[in-house]
Amino acid sequence: MDTDFYRMKRLPPYVIAEVNGLRHAARREGRDIIDLGMGNPDQPPPAHVIDKLCEVARKPTAHGYSQSRGIPGLRRAQANYYGRRFGVDLDPETEVVVTMGSKEGLASLANAITAPGDVVLAPNPSYPIHTFGFIIAGATIRSVPTTPNEDYWRALDNAMAFTVPRPSVLVVNYPSNPTAEVVDLAFYERLVAWAKENEVWVLSDLAYSELYFDGNPTPSIMQVPGAKDVAVEFTSMSKTYSMAGWRMGFAVGNRALIAAMTRVKSYLDYGAFTPIQAAACAALNGPQDIVESNRLLYHKRRDVMVEAFGRAGWDIPPPPASMFAWAPLPPALKSMGSLEFSKQLLEHAEVAVAPGVGYGEEGEGFVRIAMVENEQRLRQAARNVKRYLASVT
Repeated sequence: MDTDFYRMKRLPPYVIAEVNGLRHAARREGRDIIDLGMGNPDQPPPAHVIDKLCEVARKPTAHGYSQSRGIPGLRRAQANYYGRRFGVDLDPETEVVVTMGSKEGLASLANAITAPGDVVLAPNPSYPIHTFGFIIAGATIRSVPTTPNEDYWRALDNAMAFTVPRPSVLVVNYPSNPTAEVVDLAFYERLVAWAKENEVWVLSDLAYSELYFDGNPTPSIMQVPGAKDVAVEFTSMSKTYSMAGWRMGFAVGNRALIAAMTRVKSYLDYGAFTPIQAAACAALNGPQDIVESNRLLYHKRRDVMVEAFGRAGWDIPPPPASMFAWAPLPPALKSMGSLEFSKQLLEHAEVAVAPGVGYGEEGEGFVRIAMVENEQRLRQAARNVKRYLASVT
């Protein structure tokens, strides 16, 4: 039988998985690897959220199938969050759907709205689902820059002028994973106007909305009047509430897109486990202390990492948001390439980072560093890096 499957041919080897495999092998050997590669929060959710999970899980009626689009209380809770945080009114019945993390949501929407041969505009570098979710669905990707400067707008206009068929979808992600770049509300205002003029859907990934630093809150595209005409936005509870493994996220916005996504999801899943959805309600509706404490935690780690790595001989620009730093390779080792550098750093410094090339060809020359270890471990990582750099430069 033929095993040369169509979609497998469109998926290259996952570069980041290569480094992850080396990390797992090193740990099996008993080596103390400081893992700054995966964005996996090291803090637990609030106690009241875990308590709600346990409370609902003890109910005999809580273990059947749930609702694919999310229980009504959770959709209302997300609508209320948008009202509090962004001043945006959402109808929880028609403009909100619960997803199993923003990653699943993006993939489901890609399957709902993409026909084979469609052209999708996606940033490069970007988180892999922003491109491969659509590639799996049969689309062709035309890359645009991630950095939101005038070159970005020229790239969008060129894509519309010179691409056949004309692109129908644009993916944006700010704060960006992996580059941690941010935008202001004026950017989204310009983007909504551009999308309406060019008849392009905008999919905004706002997974890091609450991890902003230096007193500059992250805006939502939904704050722009008329954004619902052209846009859907994805958020996640993974980083905000330290609930990564719970797989809780949301899509909100344009009713036609939400309806299409809901219909596809109804064929694919029965929704997350009901106790998890109830606990997510408790997180959104209850005390919000963890939101600020997580923001302060990653802010402090950012400052420690930038200072310690700088003293080690590796200058890293401080990210304005997210839990990641987008770090250029040390100049003396730039020719090594991000994948080989990541391997060498793991082997000789026992520090795991994510190679930038895993986020697209424009990520070459960088690595993504996740601030998911405590300050002591970040300083230890810097000492290890310093020894490694001294040995090769």
